[in-house]
Amino acid sequence: MSTDPAEPVIEINALGKSFGRVHALRGVDLEIRRGEFFGFFGPNGAGKTTLLRILTGQIEPGTGEASVLGIDLPDGAVEVRSRVGVVPEFESPPSFLTGDEYLRFVLRARGITDGSGRVDHWIDFFELGEHRHTLCKDMSKGMRQKIMLGAAFIHEPDLLFLDEPFINLDPLFQLKIQNYLREYIANGGTIFMCSHLLEIAERLCSRLAIIDEGELRGVGTLAELRTEEEDGLAEVFMRIVGRQVSNPEKEAPPTPVVEGG
Repeated sequence: MSTDPAEPVIEINALGKSFGRVHALRGVDLEIRRGEFFGFFGPNGAGKTTLLRILTGQIEPGTGEASVLGIDLPDGAVEVRSRVGVVPEFESPPSFLTGDEYLRFVLRARGITDGSGRVDHWIDFFELGEHRHTLCKDMSKGMRQKIMLGAAFIHEPDLLFLDEPFINLDPLFQLKIQNYLREYIANGGTIFMCSHLLEIAERLCSRLAIIDEGELRGVGTLAELRTEEEDGLAEVFMRIVGRQVSNPEKEAPPTPVVEGG
């Protein structure tokens, strides 16, 4: 992995995308530097997944420009996908393969021929030893999510695109993945993550953007975006997207003092 912190790994200029009359993205400008753990947040339908699909070469932008790892999109879509790791929100591993077979397939597709040790590592990491030869269709949602995470990590990419990576994972593996992602960043990797789990994201992200109705509403560190009255990312998010959330601890009346008795 390259470790130059000044190097931009994602560059987006005036990016727009429409589906018929629906404007999914409107003039998005964004730069993400190497070594950042970048969080991308917004309500459902705000444009998060559309941007992620453009950046991973799955769909073409309507207007504007985007590049990933110095590769222009959409022309370089195949090369981008060969160099990044992607965990999509809803996609599952092929139902007719076992977890072991799918991880080996991913390695072959990426041209890695000596990958048995890598497969064993991720099977062990996710504690799937007893299920490595189970067909993916017979796995639980959590096990399928672990296989998808392993497939994204297995070729040690410079850049990870993660769309709801903690979904379907129990708290133990949520914590284990958080620790792995911190180590990945410390070793020079870069992460672009979409998630609705704001408490986890607040602990992980070095910088973030909030999008609503296809437009960026705020970009910066949490310290740069929050006000003195806001406790964390959840309250910042609600304010920026125009919602309010009550905090029962702040609003609870004082406990009455009962004398005597």
